[in-house]
Amino acid sequence: MQKAPPSPPDAGDGADGTPLRVRTAWISDIHLGTPGCQAPALLDFLRDLECDTLYLVGDIVDGWQLKRSWYWPQAHNDVVQKILRKARKGTRVVFVPGNHDGFARRYVELSFGGVEVVEDCLHQTADGRMLWVTHGDLFDGIVQHARWLAHVGDAAYTLALELNRWFNRARSHFGLPYWSLSGYLKHKVKRAVSYIDDFETVLAHEARRRGAHGVVCGHIHHAEIRTIDGILYCNDGDWVESLTALVEHADGRLEIVRGGRPQLPPATAAVPAAEPEPAATV
Repeated sequence: MQKAPPSPPDAGDGADGTPLRVRTAWISDIHLGTPGCQAPALLDFLRDLECDTLYLVGDIVDGWQLKRSWYWPQAHNDVVQKILRKARKGTRVVFVPGNHDGFARRYVELSFGGVEVVEDCLHQTADGRMLWVTHGDLFDGIVQHARWLAHVGDAAYTLALELNRWFNRARSHFGLPYWSLSGYLKHKVKRAVSYIDDFETVLAHEARRRGAHGVVCGHIHHAEIRTIDGILYCNDGDWVESLTALVEHADGRLEIVRGGRPQLPPATAAVPAAEPEPAATV
């Protein structure tokens, strides 16, 4: 992929507290209601973010975890309030539910506090490309046809994050950087790599079938921008490990941006996030 030109000098990147001014932003897989949610880092990102449209691309609230046990610290309330405040101040906020907050699909085509709830939608970039926006779980065979296995996988992922927390506490004690077990498994275990590749291919083909130039999704917690058979595939990542978002600049360029640094929490707080891959632009 050819390297895109640099951002306009007045765009800002939010990394040093300066505003990140973009046309559109997509975030997903926040998983409010879980210890793994990196709410403080997300709040910092949202404070610096200035955009015309903000897409919430599913798994914003983790209804699966909240059914098992209630966990809702003040920082999670603050995230919700910050998003609602953006809607009140003129940002168009569009919520596309995912599998963990699938209960919200009952309210499609309604608006709550200025937040539009849609099953999926099309977004036109400033340079005229049509992007299909969907969480992606409806095209995940495991979620759709083996729901029990999806819950088993979710429990295993939660366990991996818990092991990460204790393991990285020990690494921090010896001055070592954060290392993500779940991220390692995603990239090294052949079955996991195959699952991600199959998921991306299915979404790209579906975008083509719908007449779109590309797709923006979440679901698999793996931020990426790449072209698959001539279709643009964009995943905005998550706010449990990678702390990433997808943004569209004023000229239509798309970029994965990093929202914060991993946090090593106390024993009862959130799980730290993995170092993301280098940012990509297209």
